[in-house]
Amino acid sequence: MILVLRALGVGDLATGVPALRALRAAYPGAELALVAPRWLAPLVELVGGVDRLVEADGLGHLGWSGPTVALAVNLHGRGPQSHRRLAEVRPGRLLAFANAEAGHQDGPPWRADEHEVDRWCRLLAWYGIPADRTDLALRRPAPGARPSGVSIVHPGAKAAERRWPPARFAAVARELTARGHRVLVTGSPGERGIAEEVARGAALPPEAVLAGRTGLGELAALVAHARLVLAGDTGIGHLATAYGTPSVLLFGPVSPALWGPPPDRPWHQALWAGPRPPGDGLHPALAELAVPAVLAAVDRVERAFPGAVGRLGPAARDGTDRPAPTGPVARCGTPAATRR
Repeated sequence: MILVLRALGVGDLATGVPALRALRAAYPGAELALVAPRWLAPLVELVGGVDRLVEADGLGHLGWSGPTVALAVNLHGRGPQSHRRLAEVRPGRLLAFANAEAGHQDGPPWRADEHEVDRWCRLLAWYGIPADRTDLALRRPAPGARPSGVSIVHPGAKAAERRWPPARFAAVARELTARGHRVLVTGSPGERGIAEEVARGAALPPEAVLAGRTGLGELAALVAHARLVLAGDTGIGHLATAYGTPSVLLFGPVSPALWGPPPDRPWHQALWAGPRPPGDGLHPALAELAVPAVLAAVDRVERAFPGAVGRLGPAARDGTDRPAPTGPVARCGTPAATRR
């Protein structure tokens, strides 16, 4: 039994996909269990290779009652808390970053200045397990009842400092509609108010607001078959990268060099005004991003995407003409430097 800890959010799971697949390839006959929040189950199914989902929300006691764990892998953080949670199951071996406080002297040192995808690939490489950092694509679900070819505007984010103003999202959505895009506004149930504000500002009909009306699996299908995704540094942007869906992602305060889409894929544009001192509410790095700059980025991704059609990679398994991802994705959740 291999037990892998990654009890975080959508982008965190997406950035761990190369490491999960590397473990699956290294131990093809072993049962692989992933410790993660239960609500991520639809996305875990799209990753593939995971035999069991062990429900956990954060770093509480695991209460493991399964078979003996031969190998535990910490893809959650640097420790000590995450190391200790895995040590509770008394694994035969623990793969994790070195952490003296947790009594784990093995493993490479933690680095705060590397991309999240590279972090977990480097951890496994230390233990002799090669991982392909480009192996990021998710299985593409069928469109289902939701429309295909839409442009998705997702104005919400967990932290206020990462939310671009609704009025600016509305201005972009209004212009996209004028250009012939069918715009839908997505979000969590708690973000429905923001989504409705954006829709009103963009003169969109009420039925264009899907916030709170899509489960994670439905949202993945919507993104997989979308024309464009416009969002902040949050979960839906990671899905766009995983499916090769053209996207414009607005970053601040965290740099896209740490959590953003691959810079060599011009159909993903990560906008960031550079490091700025923190303020109250909206972060200054986001405040500097104006509507014309975002619309110019939309133009760039739309020009770039036709040239990418046909560049299918090994994980584009459904025969569509979307290009397979060739680099890392971004995040949704706790900054890596604080994960314990």
